[in-house]
Parts: sequence; C-alpha cells; structure tokens
Amino acid sequence: MKGLARFGSMVAVASMVAGLALAAGNESKGSDRKGKFYFKKGCKSCHVEGAEGGEVTPLVRTQEQWERYFEKGMHNDKSQKLQDVVPAEQLIDIQTFLVNHAVDSPQPATCG
Repeated sequence: MKGLARFGSMVAVASMVAGLALAAGNESKGSDRKGKFYFKKGCKSCHVEGAEGGEVTPLVRTQEQWERYFEKGMHNDKSQKLQDVVPAEQLIDIQTFLVNHAVDSPQPATCG
C-alpha cells in the first residue's frame, strides 16, 4: 500500500513539474494570457465575421503558418508592417497566443 501511495505521489509531482516546464517554455517566448488580451483588445475590432479584416481566430492557421506570418511581419495583405498596427512589445505575446491555440496545437481554441 505504501508503494502505491508513493507511486501516486511521484506521478503527481511529475505532472506538476511537466506543467511548470511547459508554462515556463511558453513564458520565455511570450505570455499566452497577455497575448489573448492584446488580441481581443487590438485585433478583434477588425477581425470578426463581417468586419473589414474578416474573421480571425487562432484556428484559421496551423502553428507553422502562424510562425511564418509573424516572421514575415506583414499585415493587411502585406501592405503594412505588423509593428505599424500593433505595438512591438505586444506582438510576441499575440504570436504566443495564436501559435499555442492554432488548429493543430494541443490546445486549439476558437476564442480570440
């Protein structure tokens, strides 16, 4: 019985450590939570169904497609730099949010 309890404790600790490592990895790139906030605050006004920019959610691209989009750094059919639309300090957080919740991510999300 003690062995089973110890095993359960080890599994719980391992799960917690894995979760912290994943969170730390995401934070080093940018903040998922801040990215969601910035995306809703700054991007959704033009990127909802029927709006000028068309509907955009994390699900409209794969993780790789989102990475390439931010590497190119262009917006509005490549006529504007992303930094001219969104403050540079917010871009990494928005990128983190979109990549982390892309259609092929472990945690896809429609809320954007």
